[in-house]
Amino acid sequence: MKKILLLLLLAPCTLLQAEAQTLKQKVNVSEVKAVAKTKAENYAEITFDTLRYDFGKFSKNEPVVRCSFPFTNTGTAPLIIHQAFASCGCTIPTYTKEPIKPGEKGVIDVTYDGTDKFPGHFQKTITIRSNAVNEVVRLTIEGTME
Repeated sequence: MKKILLLLLLAPCTLLQAEAQTLKQKVNVSEVKAVAKTKAENYAEITFDTLRYDFGKFSKNEPVVRCSFPFTNTGTAPLIIHQAFASCGCTIPTYTKEPIKPGEKGVIDVTYDGTDKFPGHFQKTITIRSNAVNEVVRLTIEGTME
């Protein structure tokens, strides 16, 4: 009796597995390779000169400091930055809005406003989202306001 129950349970599993194998074979391998080749030949890539900037020490009497993060599109397709946002409202990134052609440069300018903030060390993150193969890149600024 146990053997019959076991066979009845295993029969549908075997049939499902056979159907899955049939579906796998229906995928056209040459189509998959063509899509992969097209994606590999046509991509954008954002490469920064540096991912971190240290303001060092600066006075609370002049609490607004600025820096720039230059980058290059090292890919083969135009690079489009979709979004740049900071981890805090005191940090404001501005970026190149136009598509950056392969081999061309762009810049992300960052302003930190320490007005009405407590003196001391800070570290903020700026997240960049783009159409590059490295879709998300994080930049870091830090410094000490005295």
